[in-house]
Amino acid sequence: MPGSGRAQASRRLSSSVLAGAVSLPSIVKTHDLITQIYGNKKALAGTVIILIYLALAILAPYISPYNPYETDINSILQPPSLNHPFGTDDAGRDLLSENLYAIWTSLIVGLFATIITVAVGTLVGLVGGYYGGWIDELLMRVTDFLLIVPPVMLMIVIGSLLGSSLLNIILVIGLLSWSPVARVVRSMVLSIKEWPFVEASKAIGAGDRLVMYRHIFPIIAPVVFANSMLSVANAIFAHAALVFLGVGNLNDISWGTILHFAYTSGSFTAGYWWYFLPPGIMLLVLVLGFMLLGIGLEEIFNPRIKTSQHT
Repeated sequence: MPGSGRAQASRRLSSSVLAGAVSLPSIVKTHDLITQIYGNKKALAGTVIILIYLALAILAPYISPYNPYETDINSILQPPSLNHPFGTDDAGRDLLSENLYAIWTSLIVGLFATIITVAVGTLVGLVGGYYGGWIDELLMRVTDFLLIVPPVMLMIVIGSLLGSSLLNIILVIGLLSWSPVARVVRSMVLSIKEWPFVEASKAIGAGDRLVMYRHIFPIIAPVVFANSMLSVANAIFAHAALVFLGVGNLNDISWGTILHFAYTSGSFTAGYWWYFLPPGIMLLVLVLGFMLLGIGLEEIFNPRIKTSQHT
């Protein structure tokens, strides 16, 4: 999902929350989150998709018909068959096995890159919004720079400089994707820090750290959590795009790697659809799953979003 669209969706949620529509922490404490996800079609659909992919990733070593690294020069670019349900690639590797193993790589990148994204974005938004002044000005200029410059371009440049390891790609994606989260968190903190109970906490001598992490953070936590699902989708797509463009370790099994070799082997123009279509569909469905869960969580944490869509 593009960063601008993700930021707009997040700002929509945070603005309506801060308008007094609902107390986010009270929702989480009053009702069981799993029950609420079950009652929301988008969140439920997203959760089911993610759980299916997670199960396939865990079971990949047991259900894959072949070793994904095993080549067979006698089975190069074979169409789908009983022996190879997804066909084979230009090295004779089984594409079903490759696509199953690729799930785990995408989930790892999505999870750990999002942890970095959310941690940095939340910290920058909290500190900038709470302290204001030159600190806020400095942090927001950095944030604006990352919002203006296309993140993929920066990822390509920095990823090429750091190297192609999976860890470096996770760091690049995580450290260059936090600006939308920071903007959303800051906008909420600017309003919340003026609320009476926050002022009362300061009046009785509560320190800045206590106020930020004990009083302000619990209020914004649900919004951050919903945002994190969108960040996972963004990280998974960014990883596939980077590897497809050659920034990343092409020895790692991933959808980006499969698509990269499908392109360089000429399969796109030659019509070998089984090489590039399944990984593309599997990638988009997983991204869609996290997007649906993120949108569903927005509706759960702020029911007025869902109500306004039907009025």
